[in-house]
Amino acid sequence: MTTHANPSQRYALEFDRATLMLGGRTILNEASFAIDEGEFIGVLGPNGAGKTTLMRAVLGLVPVASGAIRVAGQAVARGNVAIGYMPQTRSALAGRRLRGREFVAMAADGHRWGLPRADAATRADVERVLDLVDGQALAARPLSELSGGERQRLLIAQCLLGKPRLLLLDEPLISLDPHHQRGVVELVRRVQRELCIAVLFSAHELNPLLNALDRVLYLGNGAAALGTVDEVITRPVLSRLYGSTIDVMRVNGRIFVMSGDVEIEKHDHEHEDDGPHEQGHDHQHGHTHGHTHDV
Repeated sequence: MTTHANPSQRYALEFDRATLMLGGRTILNEASFAIDEGEFIGVLGPNGAGKTTLMRAVLGLVPVASGAIRVAGQAVARGNVAIGYMPQTRSALAGRRLRGREFVAMAADGHRWGLPRADAATRADVERVLDLVDGQALAARPLSELSGGERQRLLIAQCLLGKPRLLLLDEPLISLDPHHQRGVVELVRRVQRELCIAVLFSAHELNPLLNALDRVLYLGNGAAALGTVDEVITRPVLSRLYGSTIDVMRVNGRIFVMSGDVEIEKHDHEHEDDGPHEQGHDHQHGHTHGHTHDV
């Protein structure tokens, strides 16, 4: 399969007719789209659409079956320092006695639970990212005493170590109440603009992201649709991605995605189960019934 002869350096992320497969199932089929530097992208889609798999492919953890994925013009590779990543399963943090500053520092070597280096450059980077997320007040407190929103602030700080150019945030709003959801979205948007970095922010519902995102990447049925909310969140596009008739209603500045008389984004949701790599799922955040979304 041919690819672009001269991959553009201006894209933070580019999928060039990329096919992703997992467990014999096609997650994405020859998807082509590009994310500009400094864009805030909301990643949405029905349960099993592959949001987590897409992020893992960008990290080089899921192989590309055909086509290419490029980060800042370079082929994907494991351990890319240009990428900051917040994984989906984070429930083990709640009981840890580790203090906030130590927790952030543990990611400084690129492996989350290794012993951090104690050199001055690492210490300075930890203080830099704590300042970025307004996290200095949390630095001396143990994780077990922090709220979910406060722990998310420290997780975002971890992602910013080393000055990445692309952030992959896999369902950072899960389990948070609306107030803390707004706080996390506003924090990510502020940091993203301040640093002029690209963000892929996956969510099971669009509305919390509406005031922050530049474009939406919606996944479903092996396809990907990237565009503005008005371009993507439409009956024909979503019906194609869901494989069934979907209606879109706009009321008082909010968007409701409907299947018949059911608002599908409001149903309890489960974690995406793309295959055996997703181990240790935490199902405390939702029950599994009705229409579900991956997270």
